[in-house]
Order: sequence, then structure tokens, then C-alpha cells
Amino acid sequence: MTPQNVFADDMQAAADWYAQVFGTQPYFEKEFGGSVAYVEFRVGDDEDEFGILDRRYVPGAAEPGLGGGVLYWAVDDVEAEFARLLELGATEHLPVTEQGPGFVTASVRDPFGNVFGVMFNQHYLDQVAARG
Repeated sequence: MTPQNVFADDMQAAADWYAQVFGTQPYFEKEFGGSVAYVEFRVGDDEDEFGILDRRYVPGAAEPGLGGGVLYWAVDDVEAEFARLLELGATEHLPVTEQGPGFVTASVRDPFGNVFGVMFNQHYLDQVAARG
């Protein structure tokens, strides 16, 4: 995962939800105007940045709802993680789908209007292993 941002109207709820998803608390928090405007997590093999930005500060005319790209998080078991995300309050966006040998994806709508995907990608794992 490369640095990514999602957006939320309720920053505390979003930070709490993603803390459950990632199993870790944000390492960085930025206040603006007396309230939290941004939080950031470090996740994955490379401790990539995952940020949540208060929707009030989204550049341009971003509207709540689906749009933009799908952020994929590499997991060991797509079906189990997809089920866990649904249990945490997400709703299905796209079901678990084998895209090809060693490549499985699924995606949900998080409770804040973002699309969040999970994937198993053997090529990704091979690349990580090759780095040592």
C-alpha cells in the first residue's frame, strides 16, 4: 500500500473503526480549528501510511458517497477478512472474487462512505519475500 487517505465526517468514529480493522492505533493526529482534522496509521509489511481526513478539508468539491479509486489492503485470508469487515459494520461493495491464479479480491463500503478493498496477491508476497 502506498500513502492513502480516506474521508470521514466523524473523525473519532472513523479512527476507532480503522483501529479495529488494522489492530493498531493511529500514530499521528493533527488538530485544526479545535478538533481532530487528520489521523494517520502505519500498516502492512512496509508500514505504509493510511490517513483519515475530515471531509470538511477535502480538496475540491468532494461529495460523500462512492467514487475515486479502491484502496486494497493485502491480507492472508480474503474471505475471513471480508467477513470481519462486515461484522465491524461495513457493507458489501464487491464480493470475494478470484481474479486469476493467486489473486483474490473483495471490497466493502466503510461506515464513512469510502470503498475499502482486501486482496490476496501471491505476486505481492513473492516480491516481499525477494526483498528479504
